[in-house]
Amino acid sequence: MAKVRVLRDVRLRYRSRLSGPGTEFERVAALDRDGRRLIEAAVEKLGLSARAFVKVLRVARTVADLEGEPKVRAPHVAEAIQGRLLDREVVR
Repeated sequence: MAKVRVLRDVRLRYRSRLSGPGTEFERVAALDRDGRRLIEAAVEKLGLSARAFVKVLRVARTVADLEGEPKVRAPHVAEAIQGRLLDREVVR
């Protein structure tokens, strides 16, 4: 329970940063090289919109936070993309 509270506090700090200018968002949700390649491929192959791109990054940042990782890595991005694909299936 304490870990959840700490993570919630971290997310509240990020929330204002994530809604600001793109450069701040990119700094907070910094991707490693493989993560960037993966999300670029998802945008190209899955046709993710700019809004979906940002949502995937936010979820990936949350996954990284839950794992205690300072940087968003490819597995975090993959999990966020999988969640996005599941959302698409449920909506259809």
